[in-house]
Amino acid sequence: MPEHTNHFYYPFEEEGEFSYSAQKIEQLSEYEKYQLSFHPERPKYLDYLSLFDSVEVCFSSDEFGACLIQTHRAKITINNTSIPLMLIGQQTGPTSRYKELLDMMKNGEKVKQWNHGMPTPASYERAIRAIDSANEENRMIITFVDTPGADPTEESEAGGIAWRIGETIQKLIESKMPTLSLIMNRGCSGGAIALTGCDCVLAMEYSTYLVISPEACSSILFHTRTRADEAAEASQITSKEGFELGIVDELIPEQPSPAHRHPKEAIQSAGTVLKKWIQQLTEIPEKELFTYRTERWKKIGHWKEDQEKQSKTILKKVSRIPAPNQEGFVQRHKNCFSRSGQRIYDPVDGYLLWKNNYVCRECGDRYARPSAWDYLDQILDRNSFCEHEETQLIIDKDILQFPDYDEKLESTQIKTGLMSAVITGTGRILDEKVVYCGTEFGFLGGSFCMSSGEKIWRAAESALKKKIPMVLQACGGGARMHEGCSSMVSIPKVHLALTRVERKGIPVITLITDPTLGGVAIGYGSRGIRLFEINSGDIGFSGRRVIEQYIGRELPKDFQTTQWLYEHGHAENIVTPENIKQKIVEIIKNHPKDKKVEQ
Repeated sequence: MPEHTNHFYYPFEEEGEFSYSAQKIEQLSEYEKYQLSFHPERPKYLDYLSLFDSVEVCFSSDEFGACLIQTHRAKITINNTSIPLMLIGQQTGPTSRYKELLDMMKNGEKVKQWNHGMPTPASYERAIRAIDSANEENRMIITFVDTPGADPTEESEAGGIAWRIGETIQKLIESKMPTLSLIMNRGCSGGAIALTGCDCVLAMEYSTYLVISPEACSSILFHTRTRADEAAEASQITSKEGFELGIVDELIPEQPSPAHRHPKEAIQSAGTVLKKWIQQLTEIPEKELFTYRTERWKKIGHWKEDQEKQSKTILKKVSRIPAPNQEGFVQRHKNCFSRSGQRIYDPVDGYLLWKNNYVCRECGDRYARPSAWDYLDQILDRNSFCEHEETQLIIDKDILQFPDYDEKLESTQIKTGLMSAVITGTGRILDEKVVYCGTEFGFLGGSFCMSSGEKIWRAAESALKKKIPMVLQACGGGARMHEGCSSMVSIPKVHLALTRVERKGIPVITLITDPTLGGVAIGYGSRGIRLFEINSGDIGFSGRRVIEQYIGRELPKDFQTTQWLYEHGHAENIVTPENIKQKIVEIIKNHPKDKKVEQ
């Protein structure tokens, strides 16, 4: 039988005598490297189980999607010492053997069962159970990452997939046991970051680690999915580039050629590196582990003081906090005319707008989304806000030299008067002191990036120093693709920052506003005591347009609204303009004063 009937080949593999040498692979385009990372014959999670002893399945489930994250108790012997482990792995299909895969694809029901490798809420619920058990049983946690992203369907949104991913990240960040992650193949978007918020992140040499798929990135940048090769080139998506950026701790070599051609050798190579890091992590005393974790994540996206000169240059071109008058900050939308025919630009009463669901009483049209300043004006006592000086100079970084990103940043900074999307400072709510974090949707859709993570980290430091509550206004369309995976890995950093605050018994309160999606939802949008704005929409993991494109039909008008979330059990605390201040203060005053967790 000819070899090509036993194996799968991409077009670039079939051209001439493809050598699979490191030099040859380096010459491939970023998109071809991306394709290589999810070659159907690359070893999957179940193949890596051969590295461990006493492997046993735990927490099996027949619920749809549960098979996409599988969990096993296991042991590994290092220097004659048996170390108990909890293995949590994303399994994108039943097998890495091509002929078996072809046979399976003839069965439509089996194909449907594997859901294109996209985990569902049931998948993450299984992972959460495994993390909890690992901590109860004193087992080190090892996660294996291989996914094109989380499931973008109405059913998964109804199942609260954003909150399940957020909870998974939180559980790993708060684990009393060491955590280690291995990116085997393709680690894409929120589906991957759920399992990579660990004490150490390893990656196979030819794997990829990316905030958004090249096809989706192309759709946003060029309004077509056909330019995915250009999008991949701009996004720098390989794990090698992640290693160079400091978000991957070590690359595992695939020799003598990529893992799909020599799977046994690749698995053994992974085993050697895994043992090294397992030993290092298990040597950290339990009481010092959280400090180790804190120091690791503090470095990711850290703002260096030598960059302040660049910030000061930009700061001269932008304004800061607008001066509020008694009518607030909200501006009427551009096309609004009064009944006398005069165009209206004057500020209006923010409270009345909020109460009227931001519908203009003059023309009946809806206003533009409220700004971060509008929310600040609604939530905090008038003239009580003082912006953190230490975060004013933190600006977004064009670390990838992403096409037109620098120009877009500068124009947005001048337009909004902000250096970045997140604003942090101190203020009062009904005379209660708080650390406040707001997000401006007008700044590139409020998208989450490295500066967002760093600012919230420093805000948390302020809350710890002053011993006062944190209030966050969540808003944004997801993680910022222009910064690649660096934006995505700032999500666990924020989780850790807020965990540090909560461990000191200090309350964290998050107001969910329109929109709160993707990286924002699974990041700080899933933390603390969540309050949901009564008339909000676009709250969840995947946006409406993405879901409609995937499922091929229109979604209900009330989809992802506060009311829809409430009906599906995901929005217990709904607030109105009339009671938001009182609700926040009530939470603060009723928070247990003696609640304090140390590690």
